[in-house]
Amino acid sequence: MPALDERLRTLVDTAPPGTRLPSTRALVAEHSVSPLTVQSVIRRLAAQGLVETRPGSGNFTIGRVRHHRADFTWQTTSLGQMRTAGGTAASALMAIPPGTIALHNGYPAPDLLPERLVRSALGRVTRTSAATTRAGIYGDADLRDWFAAEVASATLPTANAPTREEVVITPGGQSALTSIFRALADPGDAIVMESPTYWGAIAAAHQTGLRIVPVARQATAPDPAELDAALQSSGAKLIYAQPHFANPTGALWSPDQSEELMRVVRDRRAFLIEDDWAHDFALDAPIHTLVSDDLNGHVIYVRSLTKSVSPAFRVAGVIARGPALARIRSARSVDDLFVSGLLQAAALDVVSDPAWRTHVRRMQQQLRVRRDQLASAVIEHLGPESLTQLPQGGLNLWVRLPDGTDVLRLSAESRSAGVAFAPGPDWFPTEPNGAYIRLTYSGPEPQRYPEALATIARLL
Repeated sequence: MPALDERLRTLVDTAPPGTRLPSTRALVAEHSVSPLTVQSVIRRLAAQGLVETRPGSGNFTIGRVRHHRADFTWQTTSLGQMRTAGGTAASALMAIPPGTIALHNGYPAPDLLPERLVRSALGRVTRTSAATTRAGIYGDADLRDWFAAEVASATLPTANAPTREEVVITPGGQSALTSIFRALADPGDAIVMESPTYWGAIAAAHQTGLRIVPVARQATAPDPAELDAALQSSGAKLIYAQPHFANPTGALWSPDQSEELMRVVRDRRAFLIEDDWAHDFALDAPIHTLVSDDLNGHVIYVRSLTKSVSPAFRVAGVIARGPALARIRSARSVDDLFVSGLLQAAALDVVSDPAWRTHVRRMQQQLRVRRDQLASAVIEHLGPESLTQLPQGGLNLWVRLPDGTDVLRLSAESRSAGVAFAPGPDWFPTEPNGAYIRLTYSGPEPQRYPEALATIARLL
């Protein structure tokens, strides 16, 4: 049989496609094997795509596919300098094997999401004109009203509250950041960012050709004097910030800090991009958005529904005023033309349902429990000094490990041991100032938190 197999494979390799193979009778006589053996070898070659059987005519060669080894070296010179620093996606988005304890993913587990509301909304909107009608360039008017009203409820005086005309709908917060950066700055311009900060904002800045100027985030907020110095020395007119339950640290700007930092922004005639990603995850402290007190268009506000409603709903709202709004509108119309009207209608259906507020409160209660469980496991296995703070909202714990810890190696070994977390370097726009990891308490299986931290401690 080996000789027969080798004989036929040699024929497949050397004969032109469409060559008729010797008959079964001829192969039986040549190799002294049974007809069943010949048929078995032919079937195996056919299953591998090398032989074609034509009933009544015989068996014919198809030939092996000759793979061309591509030469991409020309692209290196043509493309020039890479715009991204390292990869474009952080470890927080990496797929993990089944059974791995997921402390890396920044999205809430399905049991924390309003699944019933989402399914019902999708069922209803598919029976409306939204299923076949092109959405408006700047978004559904009613959804824009909703985003404006969410901010207006905390805005004084009422005359300064945003309106639907100052809202642009985007396909998620990440897309919003890219459009804002591109609309309000030119390649080579500087943008000031807290350090550490959201990896997606870092990637978006690199992708749009901006030069990141880092400002250290203290326990809660940047020092106003350091922000002022960074703006003055760099000439930056954009600042990206997360004042509320920052990703990854969980830190919250106090009202006094917000006022001092906004004074610097106004004096330097700059724009502050307020990423309100954790609006629905306020656990122990309220959120008062910076845009609520902004009179002259210094704040560009971004709020996404993707994390709190469903990862399948890439829907966010951007609030801006003045010429900046016009530029963002222009950028959005070129980037995507419009956002799916079906998703916009479904998102509005969910957040307008009276059960939405009930769901948010229940989700916040569950997140408090999970946060405290994970914090207890961190303290027990890594020591109380490792927990930088107990955040009053958001989805993450920012954990400091002993100096000198190779967190990238630890992350790889931990994944192999069945525990996934996000290594700290992903979140720094410059060199990390310590050995940090981010642990997310919104994932599945909170009962396995002690097991996960015991594994990390053992590897340390």
